Amino acid sequence: MSAGPAPAAGDADAHWLRRTVDLSRLCPPSDTAFSVGCVVVAADGTVLGEGYSRRDDPHDHAEEAALRDVGPDDPRLAGATLYSSLEPCSSRSSRPLPCASLILTTPVPRVVFAWREPSVFVDCVGAERLRAAGRTVLERPDLADGVREVNAHLLG
Repeated sequence: MSAGPAPAAGDADAHWLRRTVDLSRLCPPSDTAFSVGCVVVAADGTVLGEGYSRRDDPHDHAEEAALRDVGPDDPRLAGATLYSSLEPCSSRSSRPLPCASLILTTPVPRVVFAWREPSVFVDCVGAERLRAAGRTVLERPDLADGVREVNAHLLG
């Protein structure tokens, strides 16, 4: 996989969140789900996995697809940052685990997202769930415009 700036170095978070928005533009359109992109980045800036909603299956969420690219025993996950264009979901009907719970099955210590999920489909508390479990969670609403643009058709 490719590499870029190390997470949390300078404005690396903005760099990687812009990549998640680019990935979200690859999502097959849906009237019932957000278009989301995700990148899992090792501490040295190596991309461990990338994904976007509906990448391999109509029910795929971006975080799920990106984490599928990484071996679950990859030791680099313990120092990685998961970047998502949208707050990781806290409930879903299409899979057993919502994305916040899926992230908690990994040692990923840091999650950064651009846009807190609006209550279009559910009331999301993914950020709170991750923080309560001891993960560092950073929201970058200054980078949310691109995410809103990709999902404008859902916002009416």
